[in-house]
Amino acid sequence: MRITLLRDKHIVLGVTGSIAAFKAADLASKLTQAGAQVDVILTEGAQRFVTPLTFSALTGRAVHTDMWATDGDADGHIAHVRLGENAEGLLIAPASAHTIAKLAHGLADNLLTLTALAARCPLLLAPAMDGGMYDHPATQANLQTLVERGATLIEPDEGRFASGLGGRGRLPETPALLGHVRRALGRSGALAGRQVVVTAGGTREALDPVRHLGNRSSGKQGHALAQAALDAGAGVTLISSARGLPTPVGATRVAVDTAQEMLEATLAAARGADALIMAAAVADFRPAQRQTQKLRKREHGEGLQLDLEPTADVLLALAEERSRQGRPRYLVGFAAESEQLLQRGAEKLARKKLDLVVANDISAADAGFGVDDNRVVLLAPGRAPEELPLMSKIAVAELVLARVARELVQSL
Repeated sequence: MRITLLRDKHIVLGVTGSIAAFKAADLASKLTQAGAQVDVILTEGAQRFVTPLTFSALTGRAVHTDMWATDGDADGHIAHVRLGENAEGLLIAPASAHTIAKLAHGLADNLLTLTALAARCPLLLAPAMDGGMYDHPATQANLQTLVERGATLIEPDEGRFASGLGGRGRLPETPALLGHVRRALGRSGALAGRQVVVTAGGTREALDPVRHLGNRSSGKQGHALAQAALDAGAGVTLISSARGLPTPVGATRVAVDTAQEMLEATLAAARGADALIMAAAVADFRPAQRQTQKLRKREHGEGLQLDLEPTADVLLALAEERSRQGRPRYLVGFAAESEQLLQRGAEKLARKKLDLVVANDISAADAGFGVDDNRVVLLAPGRAPEELPLMSKIAVAELVLARVARELVQSL
């Protein structure tokens, strides 16, 4: 899957001597599929676990192993100079305890450590080692030194090692590593220094200890918006009721279930926000009385009548809070409608004094709830509706965040 932030980015992937080196092959493949140009450096230890041919086949590029090799360019550049100069991100995954120690002390006895000294791009370290090596005071001191110099530490996972021991030191899986790369490359984006709050998912209102009233919102659009905000450099708070969706790396997640919980969490987060994007599908009604025991069919064989009461209007409450406090500076709402899309989206825009409404027709079979694509219309005060074609929710998120970034800059 192509990732806009990684398209044509030069990423150097350093692989050191660790059994976890096999995971680096998948990482190199996924970075390449995302659109990055991946130059792999294998240390001598790494080549005892994986081969250069593997990475060359996955990236379509030459793999580097010899610090004395030249590139064959007319100017005769040594490999580490070119790799360091061109790199927009240097990720060492797995990073062995030995390599971490070399980096901390400025040693340069192989191509990877030479390149690390020559590079001026973000340095990310993903340690992977067995037993108690990660927690050893020497390793921790070396990592602290590197972090103080500006390196990003990707904390290892806990689990079972190849030795049969357990503890902290396993290399994280590829999606987490990709997330850290995105976070590092996006720090200087259009929303750097801004705080963005995103809500996602459908709320659930309990009927009894077993059942709830809910909706079909998967939370995919909201989580895509959170990732797009991170890619643009923002600090992100994600208030989500979605189940089964991972938290984008770098986002602070607040888990909620009900409309009331959504309201309280969003009001608290919005006080310091530059932008709030309300993508959550908040329930309009809840049972007037929550049953303390499970409702049984045999006791209501002729049917069951429910009394419902309205939930709080989260978006309206936030709009009123903004009129008093001035935060968030930019407020985006979503309108999921089954009819009269433009009319009802425009009504929401005006009634809640929003800066932007993203409206979508939930009756469409190929877009909206539960799928990866969306077809939306952007509505803003004083502007003609902007109808967007069917596109991925990721693409919708990037377009919305580009609009938010542009409007925030113009409001200064």
